Amino acid sequence: MDLELDGKVALITGSSRGIGLGIAQALFNEGCRVVLNGRETDALVQSAGSLGGWFVAGDVCSTDEAQHVVKQAQQFGGRLDIVVANVGSGASVPPGTEDTEEWSRMIRINLQSAVQTVSAAREALAATRGVALCISSICGLAALGAPIAYSAAKAALNSYVRGITPVLAREGVRINGLAPGNVLFPGSTWERKLKHDPEAVRRMLEDHVPLRRLASVEEIGSVATFLCSPRSSFMTGTVVVVDGGQTRI
Repeated sequence: MDLELDGKVALITGSSRGIGLGIAQALFNEGCRVVLNGRETDALVQSAGSLGGWFVAGDVCSTDEAQHVVKQAQQFGGRLDIVVANVGSGASVPPGTEDTEEWSRMIRINLQSAVQTVSAAREALAATRGVALCISSICGLAALGAPIAYSAAKAALNSYVRGITPVLAREGVRINGLAPGNVLFPGSTWERKLKHDPEAVRRMLEDHVPLRRLASVEEIGSVATFLCSPRSSFMTGTVVVVDGGQTRI
């Protein structure tokens, strides 16, 4: 299927590794000109090398830096058609031990980074009748034992996607969310868990995931690419779950 993405310019935040890099690779494979983003320049240089070489270092948790990243991406491509807000982290403290500082940190990373990225890109996306995609998590949809502040921030992100939809639609911009389940990639939590206790991972998958396996970044990238393409042109305001049946929502 031709996803009609050839020549479109896509900014993917938090894309020097993991899910973000997988989404960037999938969009690049469909003909997009991709702009990577992250905080570490060395990692971006290495990752961007085979994807056209465009990247912007910056922390989109900062309003000013989010605006800089979006502006620079638009200057690279002369336009901006797609923004994927992928910055996030589930690394937090045990449930029930969060203090005010930890709540603020989790909300800044997992909610404000996306809101600020979309807000910074709003005018550019309106000019191209473009698409925004926010990468959430199934932890924002169900109580799965994940850190509470992380789960709450992702739930808020899902609410943001649904709430901002009619506002952006009036400007010709679509927005959706994507909630992955358990994804395996180099340096991921699941890689660490597999090395530490593969039997525990196997039992978890058998007990809780109907497909009984972890996802790959390529699988998440494929769904993300479809949501960013004109082939999903009547989809907006939804959060698509890709979790092997774990939540069955």
